[in-house]
Amino acid sequence: MAAFILDGKKIANDIRAEVASEIRTLTAAGVRPGLAVILVGNNPASEIYVRGKVKTSEELGIYSEKLTPPPTISTEALLKIVADLNRRDEIDGILVQLPLPAQVDSKRVLMAVDPAKDVDGFHPMNVGFLSTQRPGLVPCTPAGIMEILRRSNIPIAGREAVVVGRSDIVGKPTAMLLLNANATVTVCHSKTRDLPAVCRRADILIAAIGRAGMITRDFVKPGATVIDVGMNKVTDAAEFNSLFAGDRKREDIFRTSGSTLIGDLHPQVAEVAGAITPVPGGVGPLTIAMLMANTVKAAKMRRGSRVPELSKA
Repeated sequence: MAAFILDGKKIANDIRAEVASEIRTLTAAGVRPGLAVILVGNNPASEIYVRGKVKTSEELGIYSEKLTPPPTISTEALLKIVADLNRRDEIDGILVQLPLPAQVDSKRVLMAVDPAKDVDGFHPMNVGFLSTQRPGLVPCTPAGIMEILRRSNIPIAGREAVVVGRSDIVGKPTAMLLLNANATVTVCHSKTRDLPAVCRRADILIAAIGRAGMITRDFVKPGATVIDVGMNKVTDAAEFNSLFAGDRKREDIFRTSGSTLIGDLHPQVAEVAGAITPVPGGVGPLTIAMLMANTVKAAKMRRGSRVPELSKA
């Protein structure tokens, strides 16, 4: 029997509706959440991501600003832009779109963002809050993964969870969130011995390694919930055939466009797993929805105490 598909688009839409309602309440109380996005250079993928973030902000009623410094900007000049945004009370969230140009010290820039406005949840202070279960801003993709599990009524407490990938952006914070939700968590990486055997222990398997179709059916315990964080573009015909041979619909798309998107899961995983997220339409839509939720959370944490109606909420 094929796995149940966890619909990320529907869950993201539900969260967006909840966030829009919160924004209306905040705005009525005199607090309009504000988000500033810094986009440096001309990276096409970054431009698409930023466009989506700004568009969603406007749709939900968040005040948004897009700053586009020249690609030749220095670290010092970018730090001044961040410092200015840190000072502005109407800006609740600051997002520095990565990657930054080679001449810019990305770590210095990210460290300069006020942790109270760090809607990406990357600042060491927010990482510390997460690890010690204190209120703070959590990275958007891991927060989205947890929303998928919770809103799909998938039990977490007491379950074995395996996270494949140890990045600071997805792997580590996802592991911490699962641990905070009382799962027993194993984090795997390139040096893990017998990776398939470790993954087969998982009731909840998170694939966040960034390699097309790497997680095959041999990695999956029958009936497990598998969350696919990968977003990989396949352009090689031989690789495509190894993944999608016999899938007429995919073959037609590949013939026309010369490429297809796939996550870290091999399509055959759907034959073994109990539930999976699709690519696209799984984790991806949650990332922007949780960014909006983080911006509202930042506004309430920073400014809510000044508004009597909100401090009671």
